[in-house]
Formats: sequence, C-alpha cells, structure tokens
Amino acid sequence: MRYFTRAKNQVKSQLTRSHEACPRPRFVRLLLAALACVVVHSLPAWCQDSGSTANQFRGKGAEIAVTVHDGSGEAISSPALVRLYRGGSMLTGQGATSHGSVAFIVTSIGEFTVVVQAAGYPSVRKEISVPVEGKTRVDVYLHGSTSGTIVGVPGKPILAPKAQDALDRGLRALGADKLREAQKFVGEAVRLAPGHPDVLYVQGILCLKQGDFAHAQGALEKATQIDPNHARAFAALGMALSDQGKYEVAIAPLEKSLQLDAAADFETHWVLAKAYYQRERYDEALKCSQTALAASTGKAPEITLLVAQALTAVGRYEEAAQALREFLREHGNRPEAGKARRWLEGLRASGKIGRE
Repeated sequence: MRYFTRAKNQVKSQLTRSHEACPRPRFVRLLLAALACVVVHSLPAWCQDSGSTANQFRGKGAEIAVTVHDGSGEAISSPALVRLYRGGSMLTGQGATSHGSVAFIVTSIGEFTVVVQAAGYPSVRKEISVPVEGKTRVDVYLHGSTSGTIVGVPGKPILAPKAQDALDRGLRALGADKLREAQKFVGEAVRLAPGHPDVLYVQGILCLKQGDFAHAQGALEKATQIDPNHARAFAALGMALSDQGKYEVAIAPLEKSLQLDAAADFETHWVLAKAYYQRERYDEALKCSQTALAASTGKAPEITLLVAQALTAVGRYEEAAQALREFLREHGNRPEAGKARRWLEGLRASGKIGRE
C-alpha cells in the first residue's frame, strides 16, 4: 500500500509544481481563435482568422465563400448564422449571411466544418476540404422546418459603431500579440459598452494574456452573469480560476461551458480534467482527459501525461505505463519526454510494473 501512495504522490506533486500537464498559453491561443467574430450582429460579410482585411488578402491562405439556399434552392432571404470550424472543433470564424452569402478568409488550407443555423430550419453541418489557396465556394442547402422553434442569429445587444470599431481594433491587436495596443482599444470598448457580454469576454481574454487572472475572473464573471449562454466566457472563466489554483470553483464554469456547447474545444475538457485531478476526483479526471486526448486528434499529444497520471491515481499502473511508452515512442523529442521517462522509471522503481 505504501508503494501505491508513494507512486501516486510523486506523480501528483510533479503536476502541482510544474502545471505543465495543461499549459495556459495553448488554451488562450484557442480562445483567441474565436475572438475575431464574437459579435454576430455587427459582423461584416468577411471574417478573418488572421487579422487581415479582405482587400489585403492575396495568396495567404484561402477564401471560403458560403452560399446558403432555402428549400426551393434559391439563396435564403433571411439572415442565417454560419460558423466555420477548423479541424472539426476550433471555431475560426462566424458571420451572418447577406443575401444568402458570407465569406471567410483563413490563413491556411486544410479541413473545415461549416455549420449553418437559420430561423425555421434544422441546423446543417457540412464537412469541406480546402486543398489549395485561392477561393473555395461552398453551397449549403436547408431542408425541412422546425415549426415553432426559431433557430437563428442570437439576440445579443448590438454594439454601437464606435464601440464595435474599438472592439474590432482590440481583437486585431490581440491576434497579433500587441498587448499594449489591444489594451488601448479594448479599454475604449469597455468605456463605451461596459455591460456588453462580448466586450467583457474580450476584456477577460486580454487579462488572461497579460497574466492578470484576478481581473480576468472579474470580467468573465460579469460576462456570464449578463449572458448565461456564453459558452466561451464560461470556459475562459474556468481557465482564469484554474490559473489561480482555484480548482474547486473552476469546475462549475468548465462543466457549464461543456453543457452549453457539446462540440466544445478539447482544451476545455483538458482544463476540466486538470481541475478534477487536483481535487482528487481521479475517475472523472481520467474520463475527461481521455476525451480531451481523443478530441485533440493529435494536436496536443502531451495530454497523454495527464491521462497517465489519472491512470496511476486509480491504480491502473500497466495502462499508465503503456500510455507513457507510446508517448515516448511517438513523441520522444518533445519537451515533455523527460518527464514521461521519469514517471515510467518511477513506476518501475515502485514495483508497480515489471522491467522490460
């Protein structure tokens, strides 16, 4: 029994000291990927994931032009909300159609998912591949009816033009990691629209980028109070709390984010798994970390270390060792490899696994 306790405590203490099992910068980068299009009502016909404007786009990635058709095959006359996801999970742009069309600029080619919602129609999801730079046209056809159920552009308050301009400038600065410039414009947006949930959300993201977790928490708490359906604000709030070591209270907003957005990014599962682990809820940490690893589709193999920690904590030593071996075999050149080797050797030294 003492060997189990020592092995578990060794692994847990290393996580507590380093926090490397769930690095904050990766999660903040993911949140920033959604910032360019957080205010749906005031979006122009273009959404960018790079901060560039439409007339500056020349050979740097691709343009994805989406046309939404109604049941008759004509371009839909009422506004539809179009979301663009990269790799199936990472929101890279969203916008409302004008005369049935909306276009996005993306900075790299690859696999994308288009999700369309329009009043009176079921939501439609379409997988697309953008193999080359240039313009890709996508046609989405809406069929059927959701009588009595309106699914359309969310009814958030519209930002006044000056506030919208300040927020847009702040977003572009954040995307370029120009934090001083971002602080100037986000501060102006806060002054002009202090109660708008998207402004508060962006303010919280800026504070996260600056490492000011307490102020991030305050802004994000206000955002979630004003808009209780703001999934990304809840996810960011959980991150701010986790970064302060407030794992117990971080769990609720992270769980809420996942309830609001079933297709949430893998980082939300990852941070929640870390919070579960720190609160010694090991079975939940294991399940959540395995979900995060699977959903990451190879983008964050270091999640394997958290999976191994959780497996160790629940006494599944051979499975933990196998996870660590696979990580070292496939990612032995990553910075986390040294830690994985130490943990694997610790399992051998404790007698929980045999020597190879």
